[in-house]
Amino acid sequence: MSAAAEYKKIRTAVFPVAGLGTRFLPATKDIPKEMMPLIDRPLIHHGVDEAVASGCSRVVFVTGQGKESICRYFEPSFELTALLRERGKAELADAVDSIYRLAEFHYAYQAKPLGLGHAVLCAEEFCRDEYFGLLLPDDVMIAEPTALSQLEAVREKYDGSVLCLEEVAPEDVSRYGIVDAEEIEPGVYRVRGLVEKPKREEAPSRLAIMGRYLLSPKIFKHLKNLKRGAGGEYQLTDAIASLLEEEPVYATIYKGQRLDCGVKEGWIAATVVKALEDEKLREIVLKAVEDFKAAHGA
Repeated sequence: MSAAAEYKKIRTAVFPVAGLGTRFLPATKDIPKEMMPLIDRPLIHHGVDEAVASGCSRVVFVTGQGKESICRYFEPSFELTALLRERGKAELADAVDSIYRLAEFHYAYQAKPLGLGHAVLCAEEFCRDEYFGLLLPDDVMIAEPTALSQLEAVREKYDGSVLCLEEVAPEDVSRYGIVDAEEIEPGVYRVRGLVEKPKREEAPSRLAIMGRYLLSPKIFKHLKNLKRGAGGEYQLTDAIASLLEEEPVYATIYKGQRLDCGVKEGWIAATVVKALEDEKLREIVLKAVEDFKAAHGA
């Protein structure tokens, strides 16, 4: 980063939560996918925890129809906490009371789910003048330091937007946005181009963009000029590709574990992983597996 540029850590995290959650129907008919529980907290709470641990003090939810429970979850629950304290459950009361104190919460409305690029544009009023984090709640990241903090370290060094990467199998490239990039130091890349969900034979690499971004406010200008891309939606990758013509974009392979909760199989696996991390729950999971094997002769 040049000496003339003043480095300021990000303070705002954006969460796009207006999607329909069709992979989890019928459960998501009335319950937003982001509110599906991962042990004792909904998916979205895990993402907010990461944002806060990364230094963010403002959280922006880009919501849509039927997402009111997300707003209610992060609002104060004075009656509930008072009742819990009356019943001698002070620890539970403190846990509930701490939720709305995590950050300063704001809401933007996306009338129709028109793609990730459109969702980010809906949040412009909250971060048009500063770098901001974008976190997709489907991806629960287990990392120390946090995945977003790892991106922040790259931005501090190189000054530019930063994407979170994972190297995927060749047969999986069509599921992700893929970068064409030049490695400038181990695990850190300067991005030359991006393509959304390419065919296996057309993918420029196996470096896939995962659900964490650190974006320059200049991205909004490019989002406004977007045309519909893959799937008939406004793709964030297209806007980032356009941003490349104005300023550099970097990427880094994060160090940690990603739990893909965007599909039922991943959500189940993530629940098991998080349970195994808990000393009390671990024994319950292992016993259930052994009981199942005994009952079915496995």
